[in-house]
Amino acid sequence: MACRKRPGVVVCGDMAITKSAKKAHRASLKKRVFNIRRKRVLTDTVKTVRKTMTTDAKAARESLSTAYQAIDKAAKRGIIKKNAAARKKSRLAKAVKRAATK
Repeated sequence: MACRKRPGVVVCGDMAITKSAKKAHRASLKKRVFNIRRKRVLTDTVKTVRKTMTTDAKAARESLSTAYQAIDKAAKRGIIKKNAAARKKSRLAKAVKRAATK
Protein backbone atom coordinates (compact mmCIF):
# COMPACT_ATOMS: atom_id res chain seq x y z
CA MET A 1 0.00 0.00 0.00
CA ALA A 2 1.32 3.42 -0.87
CA CYS A 3 1.92 6.08 1.72
CA ARG A 4 -0.21 9.20 1.76
CA LYS A 5 1.53 12.50 2.31
CA ARG A 6 -0.12 15.34 4.11
CA PRO A 7 1.49 18.56 5.30
CA GLY A 8 4.07 17.47 7.88
CA VAL A 9 2.69 13.92 8.13
CA VAL A 10 3.28 10.71 6.21
CA VAL A 11 0.57 8.08 6.78
CA CYS A 12 1.29 4.49 5.76
CA GLY A 13 -1.10 1.54 5.98
CA ASP A 14 -3.04 1.32 9.22
CA MET A 15 -1.16 4.11 10.94
CA ALA A 16 -2.95 6.49 13.25
CA ILE A 17 -4.64 9.46 11.64
CA THR A 18 -5.99 11.57 14.49
CA LYS A 19 -3.74 13.53 16.80
CA SER A 20 -4.82 11.58 19.89
CA ALA A 21 -4.25 8.25 18.16
CA LYS A 22 -0.72 9.33 17.23
CA LYS A 23 -0.04 10.30 20.83
CA ALA A 24 -1.44 6.98 22.04
CA HIS A 25 0.80 5.16 19.56
CA ARG A 26 3.87 7.03 20.83
CA ALA A 27 2.93 6.14 24.41
CA SER A 28 2.45 2.49 23.51
CA LEU A 29 5.90 2.36 21.91
CA LYS A 30 7.44 3.78 25.09
CA LYS A 31 5.52 1.28 27.24
CA ARG A 32 6.63 -1.51 24.93
CA VAL A 33 10.28 -0.74 25.67
CA PHE A 34 9.68 -0.88 29.42
CA ASN A 35 7.67 -4.10 29.10
CA ILE A 36 10.39 -5.78 27.03
CA ARG A 37 13.02 -4.67 29.56
CA ARG A 38 10.97 -5.98 32.50
CA LYS A 39 10.37 -9.32 30.74
CA ARG A 40 14.09 -9.63 29.94
CA VAL A 41 14.96 -9.04 33.62
CA LEU A 42 12.41 -11.69 34.56
CA THR A 43 13.80 -14.33 32.20
CA ASP A 44 17.42 -13.50 33.05
CA THR A 45 16.91 -13.88 36.81
CA VAL A 46 15.01 -17.14 36.39
CA LYS A 47 17.79 -18.43 34.12
CA THR A 48 20.42 -17.47 36.71
CA VAL A 49 18.59 -19.38 39.42
CA ARG A 50 18.23 -22.45 37.20
CA LYS A 51 21.89 -22.26 36.16
CA THR A 52 23.19 -21.92 39.74
CA MET A 53 20.88 -24.73 40.83
CA THR A 54 22.99 -27.25 38.94
CA THR A 55 26.26 -26.14 40.54
CA ASP A 56 25.49 -24.62 43.95
CA ALA A 57 22.15 -25.13 45.70
CA LYS A 58 22.91 -22.58 48.42
CA ALA A 59 23.61 -19.82 45.89
CA ALA A 60 20.44 -20.77 44.04
CA ARG A 61 18.44 -20.36 47.25
CA GLU A 62 19.94 -16.89 47.73
CA SER A 63 19.24 -15.82 44.15
CA LEU A 64 15.69 -17.12 44.49
CA SER A 65 14.64 -13.91 46.29
CA THR A 66 15.81 -11.75 43.35
CA ALA A 67 13.86 -13.99 41.01
CA TYR A 68 10.78 -13.63 43.22
CA GLN A 69 11.21 -9.86 43.12
CA ALA A 70 11.45 -9.83 39.30
CA ILE A 71 8.42 -12.12 38.98
CA ASP A 72 6.34 -10.01 41.37
CA LYS A 73 7.27 -6.77 39.58
CA ALA A 74 6.35 -8.28 36.21
CA ALA A 75 2.99 -9.38 37.60
CA LYS A 76 2.37 -6.00 39.20
CA ARG A 77 3.10 -4.18 35.93
CA GLY A 78 0.90 -6.57 33.94
CA ILE A 79 3.68 -8.16 31.91
CA ILE A 80 2.56 -11.58 33.15
CA LYS A 81 -0.68 -12.54 34.87
CA LYS A 82 -0.98 -13.04 38.62
CA ASN A 83 -1.53 -16.80 38.38
CA ALA A 84 1.37 -17.18 35.95
CA ALA A 85 3.60 -15.40 38.48
CA ALA A 86 2.44 -17.68 41.27
CA ARG A 87 3.03 -20.73 39.09
CA LYS A 88 6.54 -19.58 38.14
CA LYS A 89 7.48 -18.92 41.77
CA SER A 90 6.08 -22.25 42.89
CA ARG A 91 7.88 -24.26 40.21
CA LEU A 92 11.13 -22.40 40.82
CA ALA A 93 11.00 -23.00 44.58
CA LYS A 94 10.16 -26.64 44.00
CA ALA A 95 13.13 -27.04 41.63
CA VAL A 96 15.52 -25.33 44.08
CA LYS A 97 14.30 -27.56 46.91
CA ARG A 98 14.77 -30.64 44.72
CA ALA A 99 18.30 -29.51 43.84
CA ALA A 100 19.15 -28.91 47.51
CA THR A 101 18.19 -32.46 48.49
CA LYS A 102 20.46 -34.04 45.85
